[in-house]
Amino acid sequence: MSPEQLAALLPANSVFADGSSEQLADLLRAGKLQTLTPNEVILRQGDDGDSLVILLEGVVRVSMVTPNGREIILDYAEPGAVVGEIAVLDGEPRTASAISMWQGRLLRLSRRAFEEYMERHPKIAIRLLRELAHRLRQTNATIESDRAFTTGPRLARYLKRLNDSKVNGAKLTSDLSQSELGMFVGISRENINRQLSAWANDGVIELSQGKIRVIDADYLSQIAEAVY
Repeated sequence: MSPEQLAALLPANSVFADGSSEQLADLLRAGKLQTLTPNEVILRQGDDGDSLVILLEGVVRVSMVTPNGREIILDYAEPGAVVGEIAVLDGEPRTASAISMWQGRLLRLSRRAFEEYMERHPKIAIRLLRELAHRLRQTNATIESDRAFTTGPRLARYLKRLNDSKVNGAKLTSDLSQSELGMFVGISRENINRQLSAWANDGVIELSQGKIRVIDADYLSQIAEAVY
């Protein structure tokens, strides 16, 4: 892969999107390209943080399993995302797993290769810090949502977030199952089914064989901003 081909795969919001041709060429030398198959485990919770990945194509589901065995979906990483950097930076075991949802490609960097790359390109390190700060804000917003919003608006906010995604979001939402949505939102499946059925009756969404498709995005946005 050439630096130009790599640049074409990186969306504008990627940490590496503004990298020069020399920086991208150095990134390709530092990492190892890998192809992804559906449901392939990329990073595993509890493993040593000896590498991180830069997603180039596809979508990756990031989730963790709690001590009581419950799976919680933390995010859906799309092309350009850096995944697994926390464990690489602090040297602690991974707190979450990353599994590909369908075929794709990624670039994997070992801890040593990543640290050496950051030393050679400190401006990239600054962009990564900004991305980490953005994720922290997103986490704070999620906590605020959990506390301030009841089931309807809270569920609408998560659906809207997935539906508004710019790269593969439309496909992701249409492929999203009700049970998977429950793991992402943190609401019981029974409450989710009750709310989704009501929205389906109102024409806000369409339910088909356990899958969800947003019909009225504007009305869903209104529900997302409501506080009951």
